[in-house]
Amino acid sequence: MSNPPLRRALISVSDKTALADFARALAAAGVELFSTGGTRRHLQDEGLTVRDVAAYTGFPEMMDGRLKTLHPKVFGGILCRRNVPEDMQALDEHGIVAFELVVVNLYPFEATIAKPGVTPAEAIEKIDIGGPSLVRAAAKNHAFVAVATDARQYPAILAEITATGATSQSLRRRLAAEAFAHTAGYDRAIATWFSRSEAAEPSAPAAEFPQRVQLQLELRETLRYGENPHQQAALYAEVSDRGVWDGDAASANRGTLGGDRAATLLSARRLHGKELSYNNLLDLDSALAIVRGFTQPAAVVIKHNNPCGAAVANVLADAAREALEGDPQSAFGSVLGFNRPLDLATAEVLAEPGRFVEAIVAPGFEAAALDVLTSRPKWKANVRLLELGEVGPAACRFELRQLDGGFLRQQADVLPDPRGEWKVVTRQEPNDVQWANLEFAWAIVRFVKSNAIVLTHGGALVGVGAGQMSRVDSTRIAVEKAGPRAAGAALASDAFFPFADSIHAAAAAGVTAIVQPGGSRNDDEVIEACNAHGLAMVFTGKRHFKH
Repeated sequence: MSNPPLRRALISVSDKTALADFARALAAAGVELFSTGGTRRHLQDEGLTVRDVAAYTGFPEMMDGRLKTLHPKVFGGILCRRNVPEDMQALDEHGIVAFELVVVNLYPFEATIAKPGVTPAEAIEKIDIGGPSLVRAAAKNHAFVAVATDARQYPAILAEITATGATSQSLRRRLAAEAFAHTAGYDRAIATWFSRSEAAEPSAPAAEFPQRVQLQLELRETLRYGENPHQQAALYAEVSDRGVWDGDAASANRGTLGGDRAATLLSARRLHGKELSYNNLLDLDSALAIVRGFTQPAAVVIKHNNPCGAAVANVLADAAREALEGDPQSAFGSVLGFNRPLDLATAEVLAEPGRFVEAIVAPGFEAAALDVLTSRPKWKANVRLLELGEVGPAACRFELRQLDGGFLRQQADVLPDPRGEWKVVTRQEPNDVQWANLEFAWAIVRFVKSNAIVLTHGGALVGVGAGQMSRVDSTRIAVEKAGPRAAGAALASDAFFPFADSIHAAAAAGVTAIVQPGGSRNDDEVIEACNAHGLAMVFTGKRHFKH
């Protein structure tokens, strides 16, 4: 009997979404309903006839509901194999009925630990025991039993029951696979919470790199394609990040991500425009990473995952104009990021003739700004507008990069470099203007692909050299991009200068101050070159490679 008629269903859920309608349809199809505790009361309040599991087993619920379904008369009815005579004989001998459907979802452990101020005792009480056991038993015996762990599965189950009075083997197998993924994710969340709780104990040893790393991802959106049209791609979110990718419900989740984390693209709401591409997402993430580091109104222009323009100013519109003028040619078809709500004046700058913007991420969009961006420019129908809510600090503490057969894990490069730790190594001391340019340049260079050179002037990025195999080539490109704006500019290098050739190129272009980590065996030669040209140079002692 591969598809036994569905006669009985065991229902015990925490999330009762759509449950009453589902149970009502089951009852209408002649299915006898068994249930426990709050689920039973909920269904009875909806006018349904439900058998109490405690009455069926003859064993009362106890210990505040901790013990209610863990009984042979429950698990025997789930695990029995209809094609094994001994199993069926055992049912008859012990008065056990068979279940063809188990409907179970688990205590809301993740939602509980996401609440501010939750205690360990409260979290532990939401670790489900009977639920995962029921799910695993039904999934193991999917040859005869269907298991539902999510309300989104109800329609498919009902469709088959309505058509045939039973569920198909293919559906039961799919539901079993989803059930095991469900319990695996649940256990991962518990294990992760325990590991974080242990790490938070004052006496606990540091465990930045635990023996096992639990990674649970949930499909958020299938993308049109990947980096190139022949590559398929999708967007996944960490299950602990309960952001909303689209729709009005996002307003309840933006900026929370588990209750205490800053906004990310996964918590943003798309207000306008077609779906985002793989490359859009990478660029938007880079834009957000840069602007969230500034306290002043800031704007950044990203092209091919590198900043080609960036600026800070007293008002956002000025920052936007300066950022777009950093490299106007490269800014065409770019992605923009802002750390302030986008206002009308800023929208007017973006909508000026000759500009083309692919996507914008910002904490919010004023109504008048939204109207300009979606009605005036030629690109009005296509621009993607993402609203973040409060930007806040970086959410990511660690980064994962995939290798063939494994992963690299490292701490995210998000810690600040306080100016108090920097050291002036030349005879020439930076003046106040140069210090401001140096600090802005150093804040930007960590986001540029190595070998990275940036030139800044007046709170704006004016030249970028990225991704070259030699540092002097990056310097020449940055100087060429800056043109006459290099005069009086500050230069930042993400790593040390191995030779003095970049210093000579920068000085010839009019650069007056340089910031770099230091640490080359040729530091003395580089410092001497700066002294010969009358340049100020500062060592930070910290490198910012971005491969």
